Amino acid sequence: MEVLTSADETCQSGAKLHRDDGRAVEWRIFDAPLDYRRALSMMDERVAAIAAGEAPEAVWLLEHPPLYTAGTSARAEDLLNPRFPVYPAGRGGQYTYHGPGQRVAYVMLDLTRRGRDIRCLVQGLEQWVIDTLAAHNIAGARRTGRVGVWVPRPGKGLGREDKIAAIGVRVRKWISFHGISLNIDPDLSHYDGIVPCGITDQGVTSFEDLGVLLTMPEVDSVLRARFEAIFGPTFLAPPGLAIPA
Repeated sequence: MEVLTSADETCQSGAKLHRDDGRAVEWRIFDAPLDYRRALSMMDERVAAIAAGEAPEAVWLLEHPPLYTAGTSARAEDLLNPRFPVYPAGRGGQYTYHGPGQRVAYVMLDLTRRGRDIRCLVQGLEQWVIDTLAAHNIAGARRTGRVGVWVPRPGKGLGREDKIAAIGVRVRKWISFHGISLNIDPDLSHYDGIVPCGITDQGVTSFEDLGVLLTMPEVDSVLRARFEAIFGPTFLAPPGLAIPA
């Protein structure tokens, strides 16, 4: 699911998105790029464990090797050049790119404890990105009819905006998975193999493209603080957890 409407103020108050019992969300950062199929398998297992009450909610921050993913609305004509592996994602939306220099956040939250409102969840994820950008003096915004978070680029032409973050989630048994991808310093030419999210009249950008030079850990620190402001407390996952083969 991807939301195409402007924000509902009742979703931004925080009360609706904070967990009703105040339990913290596991926060885990992967040091090495993670294979996409493996990531999907791991998410499936974690979603099932959360639904069964056997594991805490989680946010996983990671990078993938270069690849394209196809959402449930992907159109064949929008795959211009399959220069990288293409994977069905099972999330909403169309084609997008993942690769080094892009921070992917997989967000697995139990919506039975957070208001059972998928629209508010997605708006909360959008606000999380917008607040993170604002902390670095980047003006990101939602746009009705266009998915993701956008940055005005008046120097490129009248009405020109570039996408800096993609948002796509899926919900199973009221547990969310998939999440956001935020461009820090990826190779933007890798987007040339697709029509990103089916949008032909706008472009893509990144922190680096906008002249904001930051390391991934610097962005991660702000992501965590802004997540906690919207969704509640987190705790760091124990180091050395095994990654399934």
